[in-house]
Amino acid sequence: METITVALGDRSYPIHIGSGLLDDAALYGTSARQVLVVTNETVAPLYLARIEAALRGRHLETLILPDGERHKTLATFGLVLDRLVDATFHRDACLVALGGGVIGDLTGYAAASYQRGIDFVQIPTTLLAQVDSSVGGKTAVNHPRAKNMIGAFHQPISVLADTSTLKTLPPRELSAGLAEVIKYGVIVDADFFVWLERNMDALRALDTKALSYAIRRSCEIKAEIVAEDERERGRRALLNLGHTFGHALEAIGNYQRWLHGEAVAVGTVLAARTSLSLGWLDAAGCTRIERLLERAGLPTHARGVDPDALLEGMRGDKKADHAGLKLILIKALGDAVVTRAPPEATLRSVLTEQLA
Repeated sequence: METITVALGDRSYPIHIGSGLLDDAALYGTSARQVLVVTNETVAPLYLARIEAALRGRHLETLILPDGERHKTLATFGLVLDRLVDATFHRDACLVALGGGVIGDLTGYAAASYQRGIDFVQIPTTLLAQVDSSVGGKTAVNHPRAKNMIGAFHQPISVLADTSTLKTLPPRELSAGLAEVIKYGVIVDADFFVWLERNMDALRALDTKALSYAIRRSCEIKAEIVAEDERERGRRALLNLGHTFGHALEAIGNYQRWLHGEAVAVGTVLAARTSLSLGWLDAAGCTRIERLLERAGLPTHARGVDPDALLEGMRGDKKADHAGLKLILIKALGDAVVTRAPPEATLRSVLTEQLA
């Protein structure tokens, strides 16, 4: 097991990375007597019994939700709150999020809201959640017209990234997680990007050594950025590479057409192409990004999507402000920048070309 610390003063917490961590209650970091485990109908048959065994002897409740991004709503959020109230959970209770990014975001937002904030533990079971959404304290649910529009910053008390859970992950979900891994190389670590080029086949084959390194390096990068800029007032925005495009794609697809990582992959290509059009990223770098995403089993285009509809969805993104859109664009591999109000003519041209 390896442990990385997200350094946030009295809200610091560990990210434990290794195999077989679900069974070690000490890693959960909570002595709460009341614990609600929130999971979904896909993950529960695989891992819920192990969580229940690890937390035996406490007042333990479980809530099994439907699986899928389309259920990341205020209505589902209400189900979590209903269970907490019905079971008379107190302020010293703890929530455990067992699942992927949807479960983690939803459970974290419930923890942030219930009695103005209680503890929660992240146990991510997808690669995407292990390298990204479980770390950093962003919690949210979707609005029908915009992703993650309703939420709060609320840090977990511990993250358990049990790499053995990836053995049951469908290939499409594994690829979706790789989109976020690739992101870290593009935005700040060109050496990591090169490592990914050399090891992509091993990652897709679930090579233990390769996966452990990719997860650790991704978490190291995110932990460093979050410690520097917890509430995304500066450098943390770099973590949104491809996300403004991607979130709009997800909403257009009614949160069913694309997995989050797939939409981010398409968005990353659109960001790279926009950067190329502005004369920043060179053609070779743009091609390397597209090829690595393709090798990861990810889509690199969204043919048939209306450019105007996508642009309208992007304008409603929560990262936009009075000055307009805020995109993460790329100067070179390992060097991304926050770009306010990019030229709309350039953006429209790229969208028209790439979505036609």
